[in-house]
Formats: sequence, C-alpha cells, structure tokens
Amino acid sequence: MFDLPRYGDGVCLARMAELLDALAVDRERLQAVSVVVTGSNGKGSTAAFCAATGQAFGLRTGLFTSPHLYRFNERFQVDGAAIGGDDLARLKERIETAIAEISRRRNERFGSFEAMFALACLYFQEKQCDFAVFEAGIGGRYDPVRLVGARFASVTSVDYEHVELLGRSLELIVSDKSDACTSGGTIVYGENCLPLKPHITEYNRSRRITSLFVRDQIGIGSESISASGQRFDFRFDGHDFRGLETHLLGTFQLNNAAIAIALFLLWLRTARPRETPAATEAAIRTGLREARWPGRLEVIARDPLTVVDVGHTPDGVRQSLASLKAAHGADGWILVFGVSLDKKADEIAAVLASSFDTIICTSAHHKGAKAEDIAAAMRRANPQAAVHTTATIEEAVRLSHSLATSQHRKIYAAGGLFLAIEYATIARGGRAQDLNFL
Repeated sequence: MFDLPRYGDGVCLARMAELLDALAVDRERLQAVSVVVTGSNGKGSTAAFCAATGQAFGLRTGLFTSPHLYRFNERFQVDGAAIGGDDLARLKERIETAIAEISRRRNERFGSFEAMFALACLYFQEKQCDFAVFEAGIGGRYDPVRLVGARFASVTSVDYEHVELLGRSLELIVSDKSDACTSGGTIVYGENCLPLKPHITEYNRSRRITSLFVRDQIGIGSESISASGQRFDFRFDGHDFRGLETHLLGTFQLNNAAIAIALFLLWLRTARPRETPAATEAAIRTGLREARWPGRLEVIARDPLTVVDVGHTPDGVRQSLASLKAAHGADGWILVFGVSLDKKADEIAAVLASSFDTIICTSAHHKGAKAEDIAAAMRRANPQAAVHTTATIEEAVRLSHSLATSQHRKIYAAGGLFLAIEYATIARGGRAQDLNFL
C-alpha cells in the first residue's frame, strides 16, 4: 500500500504528531470519540466486539485493525464496511505528499503502520464518526495509537512477543502496552493479566490511571459453549447482563467480549451520560451477537467439517485448541499445521501434537517455515502420530480433504496466521499467491 519500510527511524511520536497536524486531524475530537485496544492476543476480536456494540447503539463507528486477512481495505472500516478503493487511493496520495515533506524536513523515514494509522484518523474524521476503535500495532508506549490520547484503553492479554522492542519480562511488556492510555484514564485488563496486578497497579499509580481487571472488578459467570456460539453473564459498575450471546467461538472470546463491554460502558458514561440503561443493554446484546471476526475458530466448510484458526503464539494456540474441543468434540480430527519462519515451531508443535494422530505439515507461501522442519518438530512432540508433509498449501488442502472424506473425519488448520488464511482461501477456490498480507 505505502512504499515505506515496516518501521520508521526511531521513535515515531514527534513525526506522527507533525503528520496529524499537516493533515488537519482534530486531535481533541479524536480523543473524545476514541478508545484504544492493546495486548498480545485478542486485540482484533476485542476491537470488533467494541465497534459492533457502538454501531448497534446507533453511533457511526470507525474500526482500525491490523493485520488484514484477505484485503488491505479491511483495516479501515466504518459501520462494518471496509473503505472503498477510491477513498483509499485519494487518502493515500494525500498522506504520501505530507509524509514526503515531513521526511525531507526532519530527515527521518516514516514506517508503513504510521502511514496507515494516519489514514484511519483522517478517514474517520471525514466520515464524522461518533465513536472509533483503534487497535495498536506493537506495544503502546511508542506505537502511533498513543497519539489518540485515549482516556479509555485495554490490555487484552500479555505474552512474550516482540521482546526485542517491548522487553524480556511480562512486567516490561504490560507496562509498555499500558502506556497507550493517557494520564487520568482507565485501562481494562484481561484475565491473564491478573497475576501482574500488583505491578500494574503501582506502575499506573503515578499517572492516576485506574486499573480494572476481568474476573476481578469485571465479572463473568454462567459460561457455556456449543458449536453455534457461547453464552455468559456480565457484571460491572452496577450493570448485570444475563445470558449475553456471541457467535465467536473460544473461551478466550468471553474475556475479549467482557473487555469490550467494559470499555464501551466507560466511554459511554463520559461521552453520553444521559443514555438510558435499556438502550445501552440492547446495544450490547445486539453488538455481541452480530460481531464477526474471520479466522478465529472459523468454520469454513461443513462437509467435511473444516475449522481454521489464526492463533500464532503458544498461549493463543493452546486456548484455541481447548475451545475447538469444547465446541466440536476432541476426537476425529486431522491437523494441518504450519508456522512462520520467525516463530518457534517446537513450542507450538508441543501444544498441538498430543491431540492429533494424523498431522499434515506444510509451508505457507508467505513466510512459511519449511515443511520438513516443522514435521520433524511434530515427530519429536508426538512420535506415535502419522505425520505427512506437503510442499504447498494446495497439496495440503487436497490431502486433508481426501483423508477426511475417506475416514469420516474433521479438519483443523492451525499454527500460524498465514497458514490458516491461505488454507481457507484455497479451500474456497482462491489462490494463496494473490493474497498480500504486508
């Protein structure tokens, strides 16, 4: 999209502020209408839940997420619709012109994510969004989303990722992500952040940030899961919503949904204090029920049953596997497995291996590790499994479908984002080579 490196030169905050000023982005209004979602896993689903709730409330709602899964335009949505090609081209040209001038003056390069964040800010302003949800790229301290100045933010979860940038301990990583919230604001933390509560509370104290935690101040109860969806009860700040429903599968989605509800309620209390409780509850119920987010335990075919999941950290893969078994049963699965070159195949293989007796290892077109290498990792993790290798995803689709049909089994494609989306694209008749993730 932008002819820019992934990262710019050093810390981006000053040049990003200059870019937003050059584009005449009203940062005071941006702060007033926006919330920010950070975290290691679950950011996209949480942002989607929050945006769907805002839309159900009748607010014109912007949603900025990354990465996209099928089309670049998906990153910029208003009321659930991706930006059109003409608007995208027009705003791209305007931003590139501004970037060229600022880069020349500052002798600094911008990064591609910085340009995309600026495009989202400008697009949502042009569309006069009443509410906007921004997903962070990496961290929060030096991420462009910090310039939103969000009074309400979240850390969905914390795991070891991007440690060279964020730090080599969970305390350092959660601190970095927490810095996306402005002083005096409120951060909603996911359930897996609870062990870090003493550190988080002290870290936020000097900036007068209120720290709220799922399964602490934010209650979840009566959880149930089936192949068609999940139900749960939610309690927070005087609200008590029973039997909320979502079609997004995975027990981790209840954490994400609870964060999204709390985030929206906090924002609404400040932005629209006179709204009725009945209207608020109705919007939350509708938003959760109608939220869609592809690639997360997504059923892409019924005969044979085929599920793909884009989780690509050990913890994310572990949670998805548990939810797959809860929703669709533990037996009768064929695993199609692949990881990216920059991921630790042994760790992810160890999470999955023992649950499958038939495993097909393959290499994604985009950044895929060699099939032979990940097959070796799988054999080490489960010597009893029948481990097959295919050089391409196309071959993996054909082999998995043939085995599943002849043996009356189910297919699970997991281990990496590129693997899952390429598998889904090919299974639906498309070409993995036509996808452009970067």
